[in-house]
Amino acid sequence: MVWEKLLSSKRWGNEDRFIGNQKESRSEFQRDYDRIIFSSPFRRLQNKTQVFPLPGSIFVHNRLTHSLEVASVGRSLGTIFYNKIKDRDPGIDDSCPLLCEVGNIIASACLAHDLGNPAFGHSGEAAISHYFTDGDGKIYKDQVSAEQWEDLIHFEGNANALRILTHPFAGKGTGGFALTYATLAAIAKYPCASIAGHNKKNIFTKKYGFFQSEQSGFEKIATEMDLIKVQDSPLIYKRHPLVYLVEAADDICYNIIDLEDAHRLKILSYQEVETLLLPLCRDEKMTARLTEMDDDDAKITLMRAKSISTLISLCSEVFFKEEQTILNGDFNQSLMDAIEEPFLSVMKEIEKVSIKKIYNYSSVVQIEVAGYQVMGGLLEEFIPAYLKNESKYHKKLVELIPKQFLTQKTDAYSKIQSVLDFVSGMTDIYAVELFRKIKGISFPSMS
Repeated sequence: MVWEKLLSSKRWGNEDRFIGNQKESRSEFQRDYDRIIFSSPFRRLQNKTQVFPLPGSIFVHNRLTHSLEVASVGRSLGTIFYNKIKDRDPGIDDSCPLLCEVGNIIASACLAHDLGNPAFGHSGEAAISHYFTDGDGKIYKDQVSAEQWEDLIHFEGNANALRILTHPFAGKGTGGFALTYATLAAIAKYPCASIAGHNKKNIFTKKYGFFQSEQSGFEKIATEMDLIKVQDSPLIYKRHPLVYLVEAADDICYNIIDLEDAHRLKILSYQEVETLLLPLCRDEKMTARLTEMDDDDAKITLMRAKSISTLISLCSEVFFKEEQTILNGDFNQSLMDAIEEPFLSVMKEIEKVSIKKIYNYSSVVQIEVAGYQVMGGLLEEFIPAYLKNESKYHKKLVELIPKQFLTQKTDAYSKIQSVLDFVSGMTDIYAVELFRKIKGISFPSMS
């Protein structure tokens, strides 16, 4: 793979207007960022769970604040990489004029990386899958292909993000968000079909990156940028190199900031957080600086900032060092897993503590269990209603689905996807409210 092809500014849905990568294309990737940040799916992230239940009196991160922070870190990673390349090759702007835009491309991809995640965090994905594997949705297996069934029983937010960004929803135009090919490819952490996913031997097949409905579209993007094709059936590609930096930005933010949130919620003590973050700070005066401060939240804020700075530097070093291996498609681990010791061991300990004390904390588990009930309850009402649409009750339920999600196609897979588009796009609050209303637990206000 070569950067000149990988940094394509061709726009999805507007391919006929593309005249090749030009110096004037530099603003195209900034437009991607603006289109995402002003969009409705992005705004809805403010009411979608990141890890902890949406806040009461104590504010913790939601999907929106997380995505903004990931974008900030991602831009830094991209800018550092470009500066390193510029030092190595002062004439790079002439041979590859868009390389200076990698920070903007990564920032845009970071903003979009969680757009496909449903309500209730990752348990929302599991809840949708559970409906088809163990719920009423089992009856639809014979109505779809084997490949389509894999999409349903392993519902994947990464694939759903690509669908949101490219699918021509009714009344919304033909090009989705009309983002550049480079930005779209940079969010595809697992560029393979669902039936090829869940193979943890390869970093690019640990999950999957596109539904059957978007496979031909992704193949068009991959062909344009000369991504390395592993096989045709089931379709598998190697990652776009910038995926590694998008992934690193996400890894940095959730690993560090989840500790900060856990302290604010009194799940972890100050001492527990200091023990984990202090080794990442790389500041000989940090202990003295902390001694001068009285506020524990402020101390953790300082250590969080220093830790993120350290990890940005470490991941940037790995990416620059392994650039050619990555371009060859042969780098088979995340940047975070390749950082030097002792920092790698520190991150492994943070992961261990997070799993034990944060992700299995009672309120986190409660929101996950609630997600199963709410998401499953919505699907068991809307999917039969839309596929059959026979009774008056069914017709009333279909009336509740916004027209943008309805399809002219008549096959079961397309209709099921239409309902999943509707349900997966809901915020936590809206999903709970609609669930309660259609189940008769509460009644809508007439005012």
